[in-house]
Amino acid sequence: MIISAHNSKVQLVRSLLGRAKDRREAQAFVAEGVRLVEEALAADWPIRFVLYGGELSERGQELIKKLKTKSIDSEEVDERLLQALSATETSQGILTVLDYFSLPVPTDPSFVLIPDSIRDPGNLGTLLRTAAAAGVQAVFLPPETADAFAPKVVRAGMGAHFRLPILSLSWKQIHARTGGLKVYLAEMEEAISCWEADFRSPLALIIGGEAEGATPAARQLASQQIYIPMPGGSESLNAASAGAILMFEIIRQRAFAK
Repeated sequence: MIISAHNSKVQLVRSLLGRAKDRREAQAFVAEGVRLVEEALAADWPIRFVLYGGELSERGQELIKKLKTKSIDSEEVDERLLQALSATETSQGILTVLDYFSLPVPTDPSFVLIPDSIRDPGNLGTLLRTAAAAGVQAVFLPPETADAFAPKVVRAGMGAHFRLPILSLSWKQIHARTGGLKVYLAEMEEAISCWEADFRSPLALIIGGEAEGATPAARQLASQQIYIPMPGGSESLNAASAGAILMFEIIRQRAFAK
């Protein structure tokens, strides 16, 4: 059992829960909770090690048995130490350190999401979760967007990271990768209604940040601006809500086109 805060695994977890720079240097990130560890295991994601407490649920205990059967490094940690490590208010009893990499992007993707300047971790994680559910084939993260592998983003993503190619790219790289796609930008000015837009062709969807809207680079990339009609008179929706509406409108149109 690990009881020391100076243990090398404990220290690594602490650093990974902190700065994006530390995650990039270690090429690793942390996922916390039984469900996320189950998702990582089911996806055959490379697991460096797992730390768990002695008060795990029955489901958690079964998971530890599976991990050990697969010879995955799993160690029990003192409960107070695990609580101190947790990125949540109450420890979920288990966390894992995972390798930091992206799933392969399809050769000719037809549905790409670009979260532009989404700095709120909860919003970005929810967008990723929705993207995975909607069948988005890749997510391209511009420099101004939050780190997709930060603890709150991973938690809000609810396993999306293990099913969805997520790449941090420069705008120049994004431009190169979207050359064959029509690029739609969610906007309020000089835009057409999302109910009137034709989403049946291969496309990339840009969702801008709530505070400052789309960046100049995003506007330059976009070939069409779209908006969500709001008859109730609201000024705007948060990025996660707007993204969900637009992604599933794309799915709706494509389903009826078949």
